[in-house]
Amino acid sequence: MWTIYLKELLELTRDRKTLIFTILIPIFAMPLIFGGFAYVSSNMFKNAKTAEMRYTLFGKDHSPGLSARFAQQHNLREVPLASETEIRRAIGDDTIKFAVVIPPHFEDALQQHQQAKVTLHYNSASTVDVTQQRVREIVDTYNASLREGALSALNLSPAQLAFALHPIVLDKQSTANEREQMGAIVGGMLPYLLLMVCLTAAMYPAIDLGAGEKERGTLETLLLAPVPRSAIVLAKFLVLFTVGMTSAVLMVGSMGALLAIFGSSLEGHMAVMVRSIGLPDLAMVTLMLVPTAAIFASLLLSISIYAKSYKEAAGMITPLMLFVILPTVAAMLPGVELNWMWAMVPLTNVSLAMKELVKGTMDYRMFGVILASTTVIAGALLMLCRWWFNRESVLFRN
Repeated sequence: MWTIYLKELLELTRDRKTLIFTILIPIFAMPLIFGGFAYVSSNMFKNAKTAEMRYTLFGKDHSPGLSARFAQQHNLREVPLASETEIRRAIGDDTIKFAVVIPPHFEDALQQHQQAKVTLHYNSASTVDVTQQRVREIVDTYNASLREGALSALNLSPAQLAFALHPIVLDKQSTANEREQMGAIVGGMLPYLLLMVCLTAAMYPAIDLGAGEKERGTLETLLLAPVPRSAIVLAKFLVLFTVGMTSAVLMVGSMGALLAIFGSSLEGHMAVMVRSIGLPDLAMVTLMLVPTAAIFASLLLSISIYAKSYKEAAGMITPLMLFVILPTVAAMLPGVELNWMWAMVPLTNVSLAMKELVKGTMDYRMFGVILASTTVIAGALLMLCRWWFNRESVLFRN
């Protein structure tokens, strides 16, 4: 068995594609891609909120106070238009980002303590509606000043004025510390990355170990060797397990190294969370990946053994990624928390456990249950793979 294992592993190390998916992507590509994406997206959100935005305002004479609020914004620049009929064209060709129309008798309605309306023209086909947010901030500020002015005319005391503006104030006292708050966000994405790396790293070697040997005609020679079929299956399984586990461990190590090197430059909740995560937490995350990598190795090997060719195996393995994504994403849905029921759901339980480890709120009794249940599932799938390999109708479908 170990001879076959070492032989298959040696052949994989000579394959450039395997080295890229096993070493290069987990160590360098994935951390750099997602770290760079987080940095770029953060800067883009900041720039979008502070960038200069061109606008047009119609009906300035109808509300000098509101018009002055827009004019006082240093990151807004007014662009005059001839008439309101040009608004759609101007927004379409990016001459302006938005237009505000103040109707006649606007001030009269306010003086009579009636609600007045302002029309905002803008392109709302955007994932993050920055334009409406910035306009709403200006209008809300003006609303607050009008409200305070109207109430102050009633000669109310500061306490009465506060009651009139906000009769009930919600005093939020969160029981979650900074690590838990940030860990709930980061911990939701971490299992997705690790599980996908663990799966994709073993995909191409799995196709080669089963369907690839069928195409090359070397499977028959291997079956004629004086080695039990169980040993052959176990050797191929261990190769895939080694590849998947190595990729996941390398990614955990590279992410830990990046956090150790650049963690001091972080600020706010992220900095608190990074400083709170220690080696025991990373070790338990890695331990959780052991039975998960075994599950992936058994499934991939079973599919590859069944496939007639390399092409068919690739087509059959691709849908497997969907079955990995859905349980992992389920762990990020509202209301899905780690309990005894979810601790029995494959992959979802691992994702929830990783999130709790990052948050620092792991119930270690459930950690043991999840580890045990995942190990049992991995063992059952390995037995299924062994039974699958013993069937002549599966091995020689051609």
